[in-house]
Amino acid sequence: MSSLQAIKQRFGIVGRSPSLEHALSTASRVASTDLTVLITGESGVGKEIFSKVIHHLSPRKHNQLIAINCGAIPEGTINSELFGHEKGAFTGATSDRKGYFETADNGTIFLDEIGEMPLDTQAYLLRVLENGEFVKVGSSVVHKTDVRVIAATNVDLKDKIKAGKFREDLFYRLNTVPIHIPPLRERPEDIFILFRRFAVDFSDKYNTEIIRLDERARMLIENYNWPGNIRELKNVVEQLSVLSDNAQISAEQLITLIPNITQRNLPSIPNSGSTPGFEEREILYKLLFEMKSDLNDLKSLVFELIQTNNLEFPNMNNFSNSVDRLPEKFAEYRNNGSDEVRHDFNNDDRPILIDQNKQGGYQQSEVIEENLSLDEMQKEWIKKALKKHSGRRKDAADELGISERTLYRKIKEYEI
Repeated sequence: MSSLQAIKQRFGIVGRSPSLEHALSTASRVASTDLTVLITGESGVGKEIFSKVIHHLSPRKHNQLIAINCGAIPEGTINSELFGHEKGAFTGATSDRKGYFETADNGTIFLDEIGEMPLDTQAYLLRVLENGEFVKVGSSVVHKTDVRVIAATNVDLKDKIKAGKFREDLFYRLNTVPIHIPPLRERPEDIFILFRRFAVDFSDKYNTEIIRLDERARMLIENYNWPGNIRELKNVVEQLSVLSDNAQISAEQLITLIPNITQRNLPSIPNSGSTPGFEEREILYKLLFEMKSDLNDLKSLVFELIQTNNLEFPNMNNFSNSVDRLPEKFAEYRNNGSDEVRHDFNNDDRPILIDQNKQGGYQQSEVIEENLSLDEMQKEWIKKALKKHSGRRKDAADELGISERTLYRKIKEYEI
């Protein structure tokens, strides 16, 4: 079996995301068989390229590969297109005609947008898949064909089945080997690589300077949702290559061309009742350790205040216990409206903080309660990590000790 890198170079596939490589690996492994393949994925992700990979790595590579868009053929003529017709079968049938299944005998047929195929045509297709038999329109003669079928869809066929618009038996016959091609928003590490590839291609095509992105522009394209996937990205790069006066593309130019590009590429928020996964527990543990560090800093600060003001204290253990009770003391202070906060070291009444009436150098102060919400602390940690790494989510995720997918979900959840 050819290596994935060799396959990418041969078919012009760009990307290094694990989900893309898994789909490509499945396609290369199944190519040598005659199993039916169902390729799923949104419009513009490159499903037809995968059909070419499967065909050209198969024993049928020297025979025809015919690609058919089922959604582009009118319902009244699709049976004739696929299976052929006899002369006089319908108005306008002035001669016999071969269908695609007869023409592609010993080859491969790629049926794109299979979910748009009419129900009666689905019955004919099921017969071909099960027995290799078909009947031309207007004929009663059974013909045989040896064709490998690769189907593709950008809709959920199970929803079509529930709506009565797709045969369940045909779905399971097509879905022998499922291959899912991820959308571009789930491959953020591939976006800039694709941009550079298209920039070089269009520079050669139009004899222009290769366009480049500044840092802010790169962040925008890597965070954009790309609803049109690779096709949309390619169109954007082509427009910039032709219309831009400067090779250096700024964020402002991108916003002018794609007004919605400032909408961030983030996954959906999980159900509130879901149990936190391993990554969530990791970040919670890190937050708890940070809280412990902050508490130790607070103890050190109070200890320094006591020493600076020549106040007495019995020992560090009692001091630590008393500091742990500071929130209660502050609450007591606020409830009583006292001008000083007292400690309970050895049950004496000497103040930790000096009476403000006796120390003119102190300004009137207010006790502010810190927000100890774990969600807020997670939000602040993520903000700090993103700021530290200039918005690079992979580096920020590594800093936080979580996966990029978890970081995307947290950014969406906290609306950062």
